Amino acid sequence: MEDLYRRLARHLDDLPGGFPASESGVELRILRRLFSEQEAELALHVSLLPECAGVIAWRAGIPRVQAESRLDELARKGLIMRLEGKTVQYVSAQFIIGIWEFHLNDLDLELIRDVEEYMPVLLPEAWKVPQLHTIPVNQSLEHGFAVFPYENAEEIVRRATLIVVAPCICRRERQMVGKGCSKLNEACLVFDQGADMYRRNRLGRPIDQTEALAILVHAEKDGLVLQPGNSQQPMNICCCCGCCCGVLRNLKAYPKPAELAASSFMAVSDSESCTGCGTCISRCQMSALSMAAEKAALNPTRCIGCGLCVSTCAAGALKLVRKPDAVQPKVPKNGIHALIGLGRARGKFGAVDFAKIMLKSKMDRLLAGLGH
Repeated sequence: MEDLYRRLARHLDDLPGGFPASESGVELRILRRLFSEQEAELALHVSLLPECAGVIAWRAGIPRVQAESRLDELARKGLIMRLEGKTVQYVSAQFIIGIWEFHLNDLDLELIRDVEEYMPVLLPEAWKVPQLHTIPVNQSLEHGFAVFPYENAEEIVRRATLIVVAPCICRRERQMVGKGCSKLNEACLVFDQGADMYRRNRLGRPIDQTEALAILVHAEKDGLVLQPGNSQQPMNICCCCGCCCGVLRNLKAYPKPAELAASSFMAVSDSESCTGCGTCISRCQMSALSMAAEKAALNPTRCIGCGLCVSTCAAGALKLVRKPDAVQPKVPKNGIHALIGLGRARGKFGAVDFAKIMLKSKMDRLLAGLGH
């Protein structure tokens, strides 16, 4: 019989963000740390599609009441997602962005070590299509500069009906291993349905729009890159630094970060106006700026369009411009479209595959005696 945790790894690898095998088997060590055998067995029966406990109980061959209790515990531990609406439903959580971030409050050095080892294997799969979209800090935008609502952090906040702020897991894990910075700790804004889960699992605290907007201002002062989820209806904004953020650290190591980041903007420089103060160099999280002949020189292949250099350029030598249409990233309509696009980029969820998933879920509902 195939090892339980290998089956679970394969199950997670079938999700949009993936969970590929490594040569060292570190991914299996991670799963054994997070899931008991009983939890792993039940998680195998939780689908990519939201389903009620009765369907999952039938699939797993256990009583519904028992399934509800175990599923709620899995959700509480951040191993699956629990969605509350007209009915309570459960859905698989991918590892990145998902299970890893949900373990904010129970990090330990062994788990951090294993995840750090695994990231170089996982990220090339999880980022076939970027899961985050870099947007400019509002202070870097000139008056009258046209942006879409999903490119404006303040607009994203104002559209939210429920907001939770959570500590940055990347900054926390780096601090635990003695490598973190002292920038803003509560730096992750989560909205609406995502915020409800964070609140129920005590991963963050509810705040109002005024405080959320103040956090954006603080993030700009600290030189943090704004990265909402890569959709036109994002459920989060991460405020990230190049020294702690797992995504930005890996982007920074790449020779041309601009090719991998989803960003609609880029900085341009006017060397004649530059006074050589060097402020922009310390602000840039991608090392896109350097001093040359006492002027700031911009490497556009490293620029991800965050605007942090622009907002503190007293000389006005730097500004943001929209990238040409030919290289504009396609921002999915919503989170579901984003996940489907990521899955398809990994060779998953073609039209036939998705139809099979839908059909199986429908058949399991009928066989479980549930019409919904």
